[in-house]
Amino acid sequence: MSLLEGELRDGLRLYWQTAGRILAESGIRLAAPGNAYFSLEGNFFSALFLYSYVRAGIPAGRRVLYAAVNQCLRGMVTGCDNLLDNEYKMTLDTDLPAGGRKFRSILDIMVSDRVLFEILLDYCRSSRAAVDLARQASTASLNALTRSGALEASEEAGIAKRLPPEEVLTQVHHFKTGILFQCPWVIPGIIEGNRDLANGPLSCTLYRIGMGCQVMDDMVDLMEDVCNRRHNYVASLIEHWSDPSPGLRLKELSAGRPADFFNEFPEVGRAAYATALDYIENGLSGLFRDAHQFMVRPAVAFIAHRIGVDRILTASEAM
Repeated sequence: MSLLEGELRDGLRLYWQTAGRILAESGIRLAAPGNAYFSLEGNFFSALFLYSYVRAGIPAGRRVLYAAVNQCLRGMVTGCDNLLDNEYKMTLDTDLPAGGRKFRSILDIMVSDRVLFEILLDYCRSSRAAVDLARQASTASLNALTRSGALEASEEAGIAKRLPPEEVLTQVHHFKTGILFQCPWVIPGIIEGNRDLANGPLSCTLYRIGMGCQVMDDMVDLMEDVCNRRHNYVASLIEHWSDPSPGLRLKELSAGRPADFFNEFPEVGRAAYATALDYIENGLSGLFRDAHQFMVRPAVAFIAHRIGVDRILTASEAM
């Protein structure tokens, strides 16, 4: 664990220092990162990605590089999500006005993209690799991210119909979150000289974790997604439920809380949560070494709490 924390800290510091150099003459001041910026809790998924590099036997120096790369991807994805959801989850702490959420998100995207190319160029120079490798890696990361982004774009105007639950998983969440969790292996695949790593066994464990996280997200965002006519696994589960009662009640509670709905129809919550658990436990079990299998249950509990599922299900349902 100390190895992960140390390398994660080094990768995050590389991202922040490079961002600072890029912004040095911009008139925007980048604040020094506090302890929360480096915390394992605040970078849980980044730590899982880093763990997968350890499992693959990638040398420590390149693991730190990839941890910084992943922070760049995180900055771009978070910035885009902020704009789409009209919110602001911070990537870069700057002295921009707190109310300027949209430009803050735009800045996070622009700077993260430039940091990505800068650290890839620095790697090529220091390792005497062809500079074209940086271009290939940067292009490959964009191609991977746009697959998820194209799905998000298709939902902006609202969906015309609810797909069956299995089709939501295979046609929507596969792109929306599954392959997004595989993105951390796209650039390593280029630099390590093995593009198959992007779809290799370790990458696939991350895919399953991502799919499970999205199902949990759907549980928490049920009412919001129904109101905004967005794809949602739980909403599709309800629409195709054998008993019409949950569907009728969902329409009445459309402005209410997911907890109220799941309290009234716990069988729906159990079914959705079981799907999420199957994905996440399967992914974590495949990712962790035999000696670390004891971490699967605590990791599942952490993810459920991070997403908020534990706050909308009763203790008995969430086990």
